Amino acid sequence: MSETEKNLTDPRVAAIRLPAADYPLQTGEEDPVSLALRSVAQMLGWADPERGPFGSVIQPGARVLIKPNFVLHENQGGWGMKPLITHASVVRAATAAALKAGAGQVIVGDAPVQGCDYERLLGESGLSEWAETLSARNPRFAGIRDFRRTTCEFVNGVRHERENRLPADQFLLFDLKRDSLLEAVTDQDESFRVTCYDPRLLARTHAPGRHQYLIAREVIEADVVINLPKLKTHKKAGLTCALKNLVGINGNKEYLPHHRLGGSHNGGDCYPGGSVVKRTLEFVYDRQNTTASLRARTLWQQAAVQLNRVLHLTGDNVGIEGSWSGNDTIWRTTLDLNRVLMYGRTDGTLARTVQRRVIHLVDAIVAGQGDGPLASQPLALGLLLGGNNPAAVDYIGAQLLGYSPQRLPLVREAFADFRWPLTTFTPDEVLLSGLSRQSLQTAGAVIHPAGWRDAAAQRPAQV
Repeated sequence: MSETEKNLTDPRVAAIRLPAADYPLQTGEEDPVSLALRSVAQMLGWADPERGPFGSVIQPGARVLIKPNFVLHENQGGWGMKPLITHASVVRAATAAALKAGAGQVIVGDAPVQGCDYERLLGESGLSEWAETLSARNPRFAGIRDFRRTTCEFVNGVRHERENRLPADQFLLFDLKRDSLLEAVTDQDESFRVTCYDPRLLARTHAPGRHQYLIAREVIEADVVINLPKLKTHKKAGLTCALKNLVGINGNKEYLPHHRLGGSHNGGDCYPGGSVVKRTLEFVYDRQNTTASLRARTLWQQAAVQLNRVLHLTGDNVGIEGSWSGNDTIWRTTLDLNRVLMYGRTDGTLARTVQRRVIHLVDAIVAGQGDGPLASQPLALGLLLGGNNPAAVDYIGAQLLGYSPQRLPLVREAFADFRWPLTTFTPDEVLLSGLSRQSLQTAGAVIHPAGWRDAAAQRPAQV
């Protein structure tokens, strides 16, 4: 078996419990995160006695891309950064291990939400100073990248965007065409939506027979990708872990359908049932997102505020962003991106065989619960997870978050049979090392997003 085939065929997931569900202030070879990483690597066969935890994964001179979850610079729920982003200690430990393995180049990169203040995030986490110091000391470390082509800020609820901030030649365009998992739910009515973004742009990238993604070139040029997700509940997908974290390899939001216009009663998956108020609110958001006039945007925003107040008064807690278990779109986008990562070539096509080694190391030391991914509450699990296959990793991650994996479309469908598959094994074949299966079923409530409570396991899981 080739090393890249392990992406598909290895059902093992390793879990190591740290002495405490917290992070060290400084990273070194003997700090708790580095020791846990070393244990995970040994359990999964990643380690080499001479070249460290990733010595059997990274060949000397290889190009390595480390992909953390840097979703936003602040927790919208006021719960702090620990349950929100991949902690700096995990990023530092993975980078040190990649350099020790002899990588020729190591890059850390992500595309957080467009409103993220990347410099603030890196500064407050300590990663900015760390990266500057490390790159000066070791030229094989090429620093931290922001893969976003468009950024924005919101002023009084109105979006102000800055477009084309990175040149197009730093990205590769992939078109999965009719082999996209989105094709089955694509119509002629331009129904795909991302909240706060112009739906006309989505219609250009996703239509019958056309499903395009814009991937950072440095991701596809990497020989090895080390995926470092934060384990969290997620309002639109149920959870974010190894699979969902790969959304951050795409450069522009208009390539990422999140849900479809309308409620389930009229063929959409934006919210359950039907609602005159919600249909009106969708109309208002479309007008706001398609006008170039800041004055008009402000007026439409004021109308949206009033409609949201009406929803709040009626007790609605799902909204119109596809934040429920009937969202039949976001899992398709996410799995498409995982297929591109595994099979994508630098000419913008997908090969028949896996093209690069991808491994997954999950920060579940302080996980996130509640209204993630942007307003996560801390869930102290004290765990570092690892695996070669993202579906297997997410299967275990879902259980740790108190879900029944089969009730999460993102996890369930990752094991399905389609072109450019993500697995060659079934959920029943997932193997867990380091924790007992019983530990995944211990009593204790995990807070799930309102729209995903029906996906919870009968016995809520918390470790």
